[in-house]
Amino acid sequence: MKRKRFPGKGFLFLLFLLGILCALSYTLFLKNQTGEEPQSSLVDMAESFLDPEPKEVQQLREQEVVQFDEGHQEYYFSFLTEEEKRVYREMLQGIRQRKEEFYLTTANENTIDKAYHGILKDHPELFWIHNRQPVYRTSYPGKNYCSFSPGYTYTEQQMQEIQQSMELAFQEVSSMNADAVNDYEKIKTVYTYLIDTTEYVSTEDDQNIAGVFWKKEAVCAGYARAVQYLLERLGIPCIYVEGDTAGSDEGHAWNIVTIDGQYYYVDATNGDQTEFLEGDAVELVEHKTIMYDYLCPFPEEYDRIYTASTEFPLPECTAADRNFYVLNQGCFDTYDRQELYEYCQMRLNNGATEALYSYCKMRLDNGAAVVRFKFSTQEAYNEAYREWIEESYINYVAEYYLQMYGMDSVEYHYGLLENMKTMYFMF
Repeated sequence: MKRKRFPGKGFLFLLFLLGILCALSYTLFLKNQTGEEPQSSLVDMAESFLDPEPKEVQQLREQEVVQFDEGHQEYYFSFLTEEEKRVYREMLQGIRQRKEEFYLTTANENTIDKAYHGILKDHPELFWIHNRQPVYRTSYPGKNYCSFSPGYTYTEQQMQEIQQSMELAFQEVSSMNADAVNDYEKIKTVYTYLIDTTEYVSTEDDQNIAGVFWKKEAVCAGYARAVQYLLERLGIPCIYVEGDTAGSDEGHAWNIVTIDGQYYYVDATNGDQTEFLEGDAVELVEHKTIMYDYLCPFPEEYDRIYTASTEFPLPECTAADRNFYVLNQGCFDTYDRQELYEYCQMRLNNGATEALYSYCKMRLDNGAAVVRFKFSTQEAYNEAYREWIEESYINYVAEYYLQMYGMDSVEYHYGLLENMKTMYFMF
Protein backbone atom coordinates (compact mmCIF):
# COMPACT_ATOMS: atom_id res chain seq x y z
CA MET A 1 0.00 0.00 0.00
CA LYS A 2 1.36 3.39 -0.91
CA ARG A 3 1.39 6.04 1.78
CA LYS A 4 0.57 9.63 1.06
CA ARG A 5 3.25 12.03 2.06
CA PHE A 6 2.14 15.23 3.80
CA PRO A 7 4.18 18.43 3.59
CA GLY A 8 6.55 18.94 6.53
CA LYS A 9 6.24 21.78 9.06
CA GLY A 10 8.99 23.72 7.35
CA PHE A 11 7.16 23.63 4.05
CA LEU A 12 3.88 24.77 5.69
CA PHE A 13 5.69 27.65 7.37
CA LEU A 14 7.10 28.75 4.00
CA LEU A 15 3.61 28.66 2.50
CA PHE A 16 2.27 30.74 5.42
CA LEU A 17 5.08 33.22 5.07
CA LEU A 18 4.50 33.41 1.31
CA GLY A 19 0.82 34.16 1.96
CA ILE A 20 1.76 36.95 4.33
CA LEU A 21 4.15 38.48 1.82
CA CYS A 22 1.48 38.28 -0.89
CA ALA A 23 -1.02 39.97 1.39
CA LEU A 24 1.41 42.74 2.21
CA SER A 25 2.30 43.19 -1.46
CA TYR A 26 -1.38 43.39 -2.35
CA THR A 27 -1.89 45.95 0.41
CA LEU A 28 0.88 48.14 -0.93
CA PHE A 29 -0.54 47.80 -4.45
CA LEU A 30 -4.01 48.91 -3.37
CA LYS A 31 -2.60 51.76 -1.33
CA ASN A 32 -0.58 53.00 -4.33
CA GLN A 33 -3.60 52.71 -6.61
CA THR A 34 -6.28 54.23 -4.35
CA GLY A 35 -4.34 56.16 -1.73
CA GLU A 36 -6.41 54.42 0.99
CA GLU A 37 -5.47 51.84 3.57
CA PRO A 38 -7.43 48.63 2.86
CA GLN A 39 -9.13 46.85 5.77
CA SER A 40 -8.02 43.24 5.95
CA SER A 41 -7.90 40.79 8.84
CA LEU A 42 -5.27 38.86 6.91
CA VAL A 43 -3.09 41.94 6.73
CA ASP A 44 -3.54 42.56 10.46
CA MET A 45 -2.59 38.96 11.14
CA ALA A 46 0.44 39.29 8.93
CA GLU A 47 1.62 42.48 10.62
CA SER A 48 1.02 40.95 14.04
CA PHE A 49 3.07 37.92 13.06
CA LEU A 50 5.95 39.95 11.72
CA ASP A 51 5.88 42.50 14.55
CA PRO A 52 4.11 40.96 17.58
CA GLU A 53 3.08 42.85 20.72
CA PRO A 54 5.55 42.82 23.61
CA LYS A 55 5.09 39.98 26.05
CA GLU A 56 4.12 42.43 28.80
CA VAL A 57 1.25 43.77 26.70
CA GLN A 58 0.03 40.27 25.93
CA GLN A 59 0.06 39.44 29.64
CA LEU A 60 -1.86 42.62 30.46
CA ARG A 61 -4.57 41.72 27.97
CA GLU A 62 -4.96 38.34 29.65
CA GLN A 63 -5.41 39.79 33.14
CA GLU A 64 -8.86 39.96 34.66
CA VAL A 65 -10.03 43.51 35.39
CA VAL A 66 -10.53 43.82 39.15
CA GLN A 67 -13.83 45.58 39.88
CA PHE A 68 -13.17 46.56 43.51
CA ASP A 69 -10.11 47.95 45.27
CA GLU A 70 -10.33 47.31 49.01
CA GLY A 71 -10.27 50.44 51.12
CA HIS A 72 -11.23 52.77 48.28
CA GLN A 73 -14.64 53.86 47.05
CA GLU A 74 -13.42 54.47 43.47
CA TYR A 75 -16.53 56.42 42.57
CA TYR A 76 -15.23 57.52 39.15
CA PHE A 77 -14.04 54.04 38.20
CA SER A 78 -17.66 52.91 38.19
CA PHE A 79 -18.46 55.23 35.26
CA LEU A 80 -15.72 53.98 32.94
CA THR A 81 -16.19 51.64 30.00
CA GLU A 82 -14.66 48.17 30.17
CA GLU A 83 -11.67 49.30 28.12
CA GLU A 84 -11.20 52.38 30.31
CA LYS A 85 -11.43 50.24 33.45
CA ARG A 86 -8.70 47.94 32.12
CA VAL A 87 -6.42 50.89 31.43
CA TYR A 88 -7.29 52.37 34.86
CA ARG A 89 -6.10 49.18 36.56
CA GLU A 90 -2.94 49.04 34.44
CA MET A 91 -2.11 52.63 35.38
CA LEU A 92 -2.89 52.09 39.05
CA GLN A 93 -0.60 49.09 39.21
CA GLY A 94 2.28 50.89 37.53
CA ILE A 95 1.91 54.03 39.64
CA ARG A 96 1.73 52.12 42.91
CA GLN A 97 4.94 50.32 41.96
CA ARG A 98 6.44 53.68 40.96
CA LYS A 99 7.48 52.39 37.57
CA GLU A 100 9.04 55.12 35.48
CA GLU A 101 7.47 53.64 32.33
CA PHE A 102 4.97 50.87 31.70
CA TYR A 103 2.68 49.57 28.98
CA LEU A 104 -1.03 50.26 28.51
CA THR A 105 -3.22 48.08 26.30
CA THR A 106 -4.51 51.00 24.26
CA ALA A 107 -3.17 53.92 22.29
CA ASN A 108 -6.43 55.86 22.35
CA GLU A 109 -5.73 59.25 23.95
CA ASN A 110 -9.30 59.81 25.13
CA THR A 111 -9.36 56.43 26.86
CA ILE A 112 -6.01 57.11 28.54
CA ASP A 113 -6.99 60.60 29.67
CA LYS A 114 -10.35 59.45 31.07
CA ALA A 115 -8.75 56.61 33.03
CA TYR A 116 -5.96 58.84 34.36
CA HIS A 117 -8.39 61.55 35.48
CA GLY A 118 -10.44 58.89 37.24
CA ILE A 119 -7.38 57.70 39.16
CA LEU A 120 -6.44 61.22 40.24
CA LYS A 121 -9.95 61.79 41.58
CA ASP A 122 -10.34 58.36 43.20
CA HIS A 123 -6.93 57.95 44.86
CA PRO A 124 -5.72 60.90 46.99
CA GLU A 125 -3.12 58.64 48.61
CA LEU A 126 -1.11 58.65 45.35
CA PHE A 127 0.35 62.01 46.30
CA TRP A 128 3.55 61.52 44.31
CA ILE A 129 1.77 62.09 40.99
CA HIS A 130 -0.33 65.09 42.00
CA ASN A 131 2.11 67.97 41.82
CA ARG A 132 2.22 69.43 38.33
CA GLN A 133 4.46 66.74 36.80
CA PRO A 134 3.99 66.12 33.05
CA VAL A 135 2.63 62.84 31.76
CA TYR A 136 4.14 61.26 28.65
CA ARG A 137 2.83 58.66 26.19
CA THR A 138 4.92 56.82 23.61
CA SER A 139 2.77 55.43 20.82
CA TYR A 140 3.73 52.96 18.09
CA PRO A 141 2.39 53.43 14.54
CA GLY A 142 -0.37 50.98 13.78
CA LYS A 143 -0.32 49.47 17.27
CA ASN A 144 -3.10 49.52 19.85
CA TYR A 145 -0.85 49.87 22.88
CA CYS A 146 1.55 52.49 24.22
CA SER A 147 4.15 53.22 26.87
CA PHE A 148 2.97 55.46 29.71
CA SER A 149 5.27 57.60 31.86
CA PRO A 150 3.64 59.43 34.80
CA GLY A 151 5.71 62.17 36.40
CA TYR A 152 6.82 61.49 39.96
CA THR A 153 7.67 64.20 42.45
CA TYR A 154 9.26 62.93 45.65
CA THR A 155 12.29 60.92 46.66
CA GLU A 156 11.92 57.68 48.62
CA GLN A 157 12.92 59.45 51.83
CA GLN A 158 10.39 62.23 51.25
CA MET A 159 7.70 59.67 50.52
CA GLN A 160 8.38 57.96 53.84
CA GLU A 161 8.16 61.29 55.67
CA ILE A 162 4.90 62.17 53.95
CA GLN A 163 3.35 58.76 54.62
CA GLN A 164 4.34 59.04 58.27
CA SER A 165 2.65 62.45 58.47
CA MET A 166 -0.46 60.99 56.80
CA GLU A 167 -0.61 58.19 59.34
CA LEU A 168 -0.08 60.60 62.24
CA ALA A 169 -2.96 62.77 61.01
CA PHE A 170 -5.23 59.76 60.73
CA GLN A 171 -4.35 58.61 64.25
CA GLU A 172 -5.05 62.10 65.62
CA VAL A 173 -8.41 62.27 63.87
CA SER A 174 -9.28 58.76 65.03
CA SER A 175 -8.51 59.77 68.61
CA MET A 176 -10.68 62.87 68.27
CA ASN A 177 -13.48 60.70 66.90
CA ALA A 178 -13.38 58.24 69.79
CA ASP A 179 -16.74 59.50 71.09
CA ALA A 180 -18.34 60.31 67.73
CA VAL A 181 -21.81 58.78 67.57
CA ASN A 182 -22.47 59.08 63.83
CA ASP A 183 -20.90 59.82 60.46
CA TYR A 184 -21.81 63.51 60.63
CA GLU A 185 -19.72 63.93 63.79
CA LYS A 186 -16.79 62.18 62.12
CA ILE A 187 -17.05 64.41 59.06
CA LYS A 188 -17.23 67.48 61.27
CA THR A 189 -14.08 66.35 63.10
CA VAL A 190 -12.17 65.93 59.84
CA TYR A 191 -13.44 69.32 58.65
CA THR A 192 -12.30 71.15 61.80
CA TYR A 193 -9.02 69.22 62.06
CA LEU A 194 -7.89 70.20 58.57
CA ILE A 195 -8.89 73.83 59.05
CA ASP A 196 -7.06 73.98 62.38
CA THR A 197 -3.86 72.40 61.06
CA THR A 198 -3.59 73.80 57.52
CA GLU A 199 -2.92 77.24 56.10
CA TYR A 200 -4.21 78.28 52.69
CA VAL A 201 -0.89 78.93 50.92
CA SER A 202 0.31 78.27 47.36
CA THR A 203 3.41 76.08 47.35
CA GLU A 204 4.98 73.33 45.25
CA ASP A 205 3.01 70.78 47.28
CA ASP A 206 -0.32 72.58 47.41
CA GLN A 207 -2.22 70.31 45.00
CA ASN A 208 -1.96 67.12 47.03
CA ILE A 209 -2.23 65.76 50.54
CA ALA A 210 1.52 66.11 51.07
CA GLY A 211 0.91 69.85 51.31
CA VAL A 212 -1.71 69.33 54.01
CA PHE A 213 -0.13 66.63 56.16
CA TRP A 214 3.58 67.24 55.52
CA LYS A 215 3.97 70.98 54.95
CA LYS A 216 0.67 72.10 56.57
CA GLU A 217 0.09 74.38 53.58
CA ALA A 218 -2.18 73.80 50.59
CA VAL A 219 -4.89 75.18 48.32
CA CYS A 220 -8.34 73.80 47.56
CA ALA A 221 -7.14 70.63 45.76
CA GLY A 222 -4.99 69.70 48.75
CA TYR A 223 -7.79 70.35 51.27
CA ALA A 224 -10.33 68.34 49.26
CA ARG A 225 -7.99 65.39 48.73
CA ALA A 226 -7.14 65.38 52.45
CA VAL A 227 -10.85 65.28 53.34
CA GLN A 228 -11.32 62.37 50.95
CA TYR A 229 -8.29 60.51 52.28
CA LEU A 230 -9.29 60.74 55.94
CA LEU A 231 -12.98 59.98 55.40
CA GLU A 232 -12.22 56.96 53.24
CA ARG A 233 -10.04 55.58 56.00
CA LEU A 234 -12.91 56.20 58.42
CA GLY A 235 -15.22 54.23 56.13
CA ILE A 236 -17.31 57.21 55.00
CA PRO A 237 -18.07 57.56 51.27
CA CYS A 238 -16.47 60.75 49.96
CA ILE A 239 -16.07 62.05 46.41
CA TYR A 240 -13.44 64.51 45.24
CA VAL A 241 -14.98 67.15 42.94
CA GLU A 242 -13.43 69.75 40.65
CA GLY A 243 -15.24 72.64 39.01
CA ASP A 244 -15.53 76.35 38.36
CA THR A 245 -16.31 79.40 40.49
CA ALA A 246 -19.05 81.79 39.41
CA GLY A 247 -17.71 85.10 38.15
CA SER A 248 -14.11 83.88 38.19
CA ASP A 249 -11.70 82.05 35.92
CA GLU A 250 -10.25 80.19 38.90
CA GLY A 251 -11.10 76.55 39.42
CA HIS A 252 -12.08 75.04 42.74
CA ALA A 253 -12.15 71.64 44.44
CA TRP A 254 -14.53 70.35 47.11
CA ASN A 255 -16.17 67.12 48.28
CA ILE A 256 -19.49 65.32 48.29
CA VAL A 257 -20.13 63.02 51.25
CA THR A 258 -22.82 60.47 51.99
CA ILE A 259 -24.68 60.55 55.31
CA ASP A 260 -27.54 58.11 55.87
CA GLY A 261 -28.05 57.71 52.14
CA GLN A 262 -28.17 61.47 51.42
CA TYR A 263 -25.53 63.55 49.62
CA TYR A 264 -24.03 66.74 51.05
CA TYR A 265 -21.34 69.21 50.01
CA VAL A 266 -18.27 69.68 52.21
CA ASP A 267 -15.80 72.47 51.42
CA ALA A 268 -13.02 72.66 54.00
CA THR A 269 -11.12 75.26 51.96
CA ASN A 270 -13.84 77.86 52.32
CA GLY A 271 -14.24 76.95 55.96
CA ASP A 272 -10.68 78.18 56.50
CA GLN A 273 -10.92 81.92 55.92
CA THR A 274 -11.01 85.09 57.96
CA GLU A 275 -11.39 87.59 55.13
CA PHE A 276 -15.12 87.85 55.81
CA LEU A 277 -14.44 89.77 59.04
CA GLU A 278 -14.82 93.52 58.93
CA GLY A 279 -12.03 96.00 59.64
CA ASP A 280 -8.79 94.90 61.27
CA ALA A 281 -10.38 91.83 62.93
CA VAL A 282 -8.87 89.63 60.25
CA GLU A 283 -5.43 90.38 61.68
CA LEU A 284 -6.36 89.29 65.21
CA VAL A 285 -5.22 85.77 66.00
CA GLU A 286 -7.94 85.33 68.60
CA HIS A 287 -10.56 85.85 65.91
CA LYS A 288 -9.55 82.88 63.84
CA THR A 289 -12.59 80.62 63.96
CA ILE A 290 -14.01 77.62 62.20
CA MET A 291 -16.57 78.61 59.59
CA TYR A 292 -19.18 75.86 59.54
CA ASP A 293 -21.10 77.45 56.70
CA TYR A 294 -19.44 75.06 54.23
CA LEU A 295 -20.09 71.93 56.25
CA CYS A 296 -23.19 70.50 54.56
CA PRO A 297 -24.30 73.90 53.21
CA PHE A 298 -27.71 74.46 51.66
CA PRO A 299 -27.32 72.96 48.16
CA GLU A 300 -29.08 75.84 46.39
CA GLU A 301 -26.72 78.36 48.01
CA TYR A 302 -23.62 76.38 47.14
CA ASP A 303 -24.72 75.65 43.56
CA ARG A 304 -25.01 79.38 42.88
CA ILE A 305 -21.27 79.72 43.50
CA TYR A 306 -19.70 76.51 42.20
CA THR A 307 -20.33 74.37 39.14
CA ALA A 308 -18.81 70.89 38.93
CA SER A 309 -16.96 69.57 35.89
CA THR A 310 -19.14 67.57 33.51
CA GLU A 311 -16.49 64.96 32.63
CA PHE A 312 -18.15 62.51 35.04
CA PRO A 313 -21.72 62.42 36.41
CA LEU A 314 -22.15 63.36 40.07
CA PRO A 315 -24.87 62.63 42.61
CA GLU A 316 -27.26 65.50 43.28
CA CYS A 317 -27.12 67.16 46.67
CA THR A 318 -30.61 68.07 47.85
CA ALA A 319 -30.76 67.52 51.62
CA ALA A 320 -30.39 70.35 54.16
CA ASP A 321 -31.11 68.60 57.47
CA ARG A 322 -27.39 68.22 58.31
CA ASN A 323 -26.61 71.86 57.81
CA PHE A 324 -24.65 73.10 60.82
CA TYR A 325 -27.07 75.90 61.63
CA VAL A 326 -30.15 73.73 61.17
CA LEU A 327 -28.75 71.14 63.58
CA ASN A 328 -27.92 73.79 66.18
CA GLN A 329 -31.10 75.88 65.98
CA GLY A 330 -29.15 78.76 64.45
CA CYS A 331 -31.09 79.05 61.20
CA PHE A 332 -34.07 81.42 61.07
CA ASP A 333 -36.79 81.48 58.40
CA THR A 334 -38.02 84.92 59.46
CA TYR A 335 -36.51 87.84 61.35
CA ASP A 336 -37.68 88.47 64.92
CA ARG A 337 -35.48 90.86 66.90
CA GLN A 338 -36.37 89.51 70.34
CA GLU A 339 -36.01 85.89 69.27
CA LEU A 340 -32.56 86.59 67.87
CA TYR A 341 -31.51 88.52 70.98
CA GLU A 342 -32.55 85.62 73.23
CA TYR A 343 -30.66 83.25 70.97
CA CYS A 344 -27.49 85.32 71.43
CA GLN A 345 -27.99 85.35 75.20
CA MET A 346 -28.23 81.58 75.17
CA ARG A 347 -25.01 81.24 73.18
CA LEU A 348 -23.12 83.61 75.41
CA ASN A 349 -24.36 82.08 78.63
CA ASN A 350 -21.72 80.07 80.45
CA GLY A 351 -24.42 77.83 81.81
CA ALA A 352 -25.16 76.45 78.32
CA THR A 353 -25.20 72.71 77.97
CA GLU A 354 -22.15 70.83 76.78
CA ALA A 355 -23.77 70.42 73.33
CA LEU A 356 -24.19 74.17 72.98
CA TYR A 357 -20.69 74.78 74.23
CA SER A 358 -19.38 72.35 71.65
CA TYR A 359 -21.43 74.12 69.01
CA CYS A 360 -19.62 77.44 69.09
CA LYS A 361 -16.96 77.00 71.80
CA MET A 362 -17.92 80.21 73.50
CA ARG A 363 -14.75 80.49 75.51
CA LEU A 364 -12.25 79.43 72.91
CA ASP A 365 -8.67 78.66 73.83
CA ASN A 366 -7.69 81.78 71.93
CA GLY A 367 -9.95 83.94 74.10
CA ALA A 368 -12.73 84.91 71.68
CA ALA A 369 -16.45 84.33 72.10
CA VAL A 370 -18.40 83.71 68.91
CA VAL A 371 -22.09 84.00 68.11
CA ARG A 372 -23.21 83.03 64.61
CA PHE A 373 -26.55 82.55 62.91
CA LYS A 374 -28.02 82.44 59.42
CA PHE A 375 -31.27 83.02 57.59
CA SER A 376 -33.00 80.86 55.03
CA THR A 377 -34.46 83.83 53.13
CA GLN A 378 -32.92 86.99 51.73
CA GLU A 379 -35.73 89.11 53.17
CA ALA A 380 -35.02 87.96 56.73
CA TYR A 381 -31.28 88.53 56.26
CA ASN A 382 -31.85 92.05 54.95
CA GLU A 383 -34.03 92.97 57.95
CA ALA A 384 -31.43 91.64 60.39
CA TYR A 385 -28.66 93.49 58.58
CA ARG A 386 -30.56 96.77 58.77
CA GLU A 387 -31.21 96.56 62.53
CA TRP A 388 -28.14 94.73 63.80
CA ILE A 389 -25.48 96.28 61.59
CA GLU A 390 -26.75 99.58 60.22
CA GLU A 391 -28.67 100.53 63.37
CA SER A 392 -26.14 98.80 65.71
CA TYR A 393 -28.61 96.68 67.67
CA ILE A 394 -25.67 94.35 68.35
CA ASN A 395 -24.65 96.85 71.05
CA TYR A 396 -27.42 95.43 73.26
CA VAL A 397 -25.82 91.99 72.99
CA ALA A 398 -22.45 93.56 73.86
CA GLU A 399 -24.01 95.10 77.00
CA TYR A 400 -25.33 91.70 78.02
CA TYR A 401 -21.84 90.26 77.52
CA LEU A 402 -20.35 93.00 79.75
CA GLN A 403 -22.84 92.33 82.53
CA MET A 404 -22.36 88.59 82.31
CA TYR A 405 -18.59 88.86 82.85
CA GLY A 406 -18.57 92.02 84.99
CA MET A 407 -16.43 93.86 82.47
CA ASP A 408 -16.11 97.62 81.94
CA SER A 409 -15.63 97.47 78.20
CA VAL A 410 -15.51 95.02 75.34
CA GLU A 411 -14.37 95.20 71.74
CA TYR A 412 -16.29 93.20 69.21
CA HIS A 413 -16.14 92.59 65.48
CA TYR A 414 -18.58 91.20 63.01
CA GLY A 415 -18.37 89.28 59.78
CA LEU A 416 -20.85 88.67 57.00
CA LEU A 417 -21.18 85.87 54.49
CA GLU A 418 -23.75 87.43 52.23
CA ASN A 419 -23.88 84.49 49.83
CA MET A 420 -24.74 82.21 52.76
CA LYS A 421 -26.90 84.83 54.55
CA THR A 422 -24.83 84.38 57.71
CA MET A 423 -23.74 86.81 60.45
CA TYR A 424 -20.85 86.39 62.89
CA PHE A 425 -20.22 88.43 66.05
CA MET A 426 -16.97 88.02 67.97
CA PHE A 427 -16.34 89.44 71.44
